[in-house]
Amino acid sequence: MSAAASSATLPHLAVEGLRLSYGERVLLRDLTFAIAPGETFVIMGGSGCGKSTLLRHLIGLRPPSAGRVLHRGKDFWAASPAERDAIMRHCGVLYQSGGLWSSMTLAENVALPLQEYTALAPGEIRELVSAKLALVGLAGFEDFLPSELSGGMQKRAGLARAMALDPDLLFFDEPSAGLDPISARRLDDLILELRASLGTTIVVVTHDLDSIFAIGTDSVFLDAERRTAIAGGPPRRLLETSTDPTVRSFLTRGAAGTAAASPPKEGTTP
Repeated sequence: MSAAASSATLPHLAVEGLRLSYGERVLLRDLTFAIAPGETFVIMGGSGCGKSTLLRHLIGLRPPSAGRVLHRGKDFWAASPAERDAIMRHCGVLYQSGGLWSSMTLAENVALPLQEYTALAPGEIRELVSAKLALVGLAGFEDFLPSELSGGMQKRAGLARAMALDPDLLFFDEPSAGLDPISARRLDDLILELRASLGTTIVVVTHDLDSIFAIGTDSVFLDAERRTAIAGGPPRRLLETSTDPTVRSFLTRGAAGTAAASPPKEGTTP
């Protein structure tokens, strides 16, 4: 098998025997899962199960106490600082708050990674910035400050910045947090469009059932009590086949459970 063919068969991101700790306190242990290229992979579970903590380890903000995080087969935490930096340039992150600089316009926010990591001329950067904002439905908002936008628009602007360097791996931390249902659904639709049009691999931390069933093609379920992953696979299949009471309670909880019992087809919204 050629090197190119071998690379094509590798998971985009893989976790092997991961243990996450703060001092002597173990938050999660024995985590092993793989994310195939082009998937929308959901990290889900109840409050306090370690979803956002796991994300911080995946995006290079904190090393695990044991185990490996592999980006296309490359052990991230065994790599040199220069190699880790190169890996992260292929990744984009949309933080829960949007993470925009409040004193900078949308254009300035999106331009920042292009100015930092490329040798593009100012005119080229302006063109790219306008294209990224148009891609998320914010054409014409280049000179607006984040405070002048709604919560949903701020999230989309944050996504435009996360996409500035054309990453092939995007991370989302609770993307629907703080959004009304309509704005959350629009963001889900945008995530689906990005995966379909650009082939981007997407990792989403969320507890929102509507988003989980609308966008998730694969998943891992974390449990706070057992401090590990207790299920994995396409969310719809977990809903239909899982016999674990914790998983079933999560996927059928409250009023959302009624909709979850007949989840929408992939690529659609309820």
